[in-house]
Amino acid sequence: MPRRKRTPEEIARKAKVRELMQELDISNMSDINVLFKEFVGDILENGLEAELDDELGYSKYDYRNKDTDNSRNGHSSKTMKTSFGEVDIDVPRDRKGEFEPQLVKKQQTSLSGDIEEKILSMYAKGMTTRDIDAHIREIYGLEVSDSTVSRITDKILPVVKEWQQRPLEEVYAVVFLDAIHYHVRSEGQIVKKAVYIAIGINMSGIKEVLGMWVGENESAKYWLSILNGLRNRGVEDILIACVDGLTGFDNAIEAVYPKTEIQQCIIHQIRNTTRFVSYKDIKALMADLKRVYAAIDEETGLYELESFGEKWNAKYPKIAQSWKANWSKLSTYFKYPQEVRTLIYTTNAIEGFNRQLRKVTKSKSVFPTDDSLLKMLYLAMMDITKKWTGKRRDWGIIHSQLEVFFADRLPD
Repeated sequence: MPRRKRTPEEIARKAKVRELMQELDISNMSDINVLFKEFVGDILENGLEAELDDELGYSKYDYRNKDTDNSRNGHSSKTMKTSFGEVDIDVPRDRKGEFEPQLVKKQQTSLSGDIEEKILSMYAKGMTTRDIDAHIREIYGLEVSDSTVSRITDKILPVVKEWQQRPLEEVYAVVFLDAIHYHVRSEGQIVKKAVYIAIGINMSGIKEVLGMWVGENESAKYWLSILNGLRNRGVEDILIACVDGLTGFDNAIEAVYPKTEIQQCIIHQIRNTTRFVSYKDIKALMADLKRVYAAIDEETGLYELESFGEKWNAKYPKIAQSWKANWSKLSTYFKYPQEVRTLIYTTNAIEGFNRQLRKVTKSKSVFPTDDSLLKMLYLAMMDITKKWTGKRRDWGIIHSQLEVFFADRLPD
């Protein structure tokens, strides 16, 4: 493969870099690291001098603009720990001792913001405290204890609370609701907690996590409190809610959003009703069941469900029975065109998100508190959703369909 053609600016810049490396006698990575340390030190010193200029109101030797009885008083030396190693800098002083530098504070011995940012990033990716300690020790030569990691990550909690209470949009086209479960210590015991998650797609086709809440084992009652919370945060209407088959879920939604259409996840229904099917029957049974949920319309779907029952009821009577009992919530998607069907017939959008959360949290078998669980999930969520950019490719078609079906409920 031929080398790409460089621009004249790139060629000139590379020539300057080579000239600088020759002038400074740089021949290996160790020399480059030394140069970076000097560069970082120079930036810090220049920044501190500028801060003192602002504090005193005049620059060095500019006595004509001096309007204070305070003045410079030399420098004190300080060694800073950075990602490039230790850097020695000179910190300017004032005669009255009133100067409080912000770039490098008086008691600061490392670029802690840099370190804390790295710790938060590693924590967000599910690294254990031992792994974080090893990385920070290697980079900075500092030890990081469990309490240090906890103290740094605890700074996230007020941000999480604010995020949980932020105002939301008035109308969401689709909201996916699901829960995942974790073990948490509570009053000396290890209990199973549910993390309730809501992901919404707004009327612009943008996907966002509306909230994550740690509560007791999944229940319709807790979901009701979450839905009331969404309404209190400004969500006036949800066009379609996609949920699993939790008993009472539809009643909870209807209590808060009575006009919302409910689509029960087809994949959940398939899993729940085929768990005990014999291995030798599963392939044929699934092929027949697919004729039900992949039908072109609801009428055909019901016909195929009757045919399925006639064939399989003798051996597996509860499958067709369950599909008929839940049909009103399973069949919602039949009224829509293929683009909308694909969007709502399953909760895959939220299950994919849950899988990514589990990857991050797999190193933690038990969380010490609800807050420790929530802050890890929040940091992981921020990391995951960085990739959620732009709207769905087919949103134009979906939006035009929703405008027809929900014309009286969409804002002008």
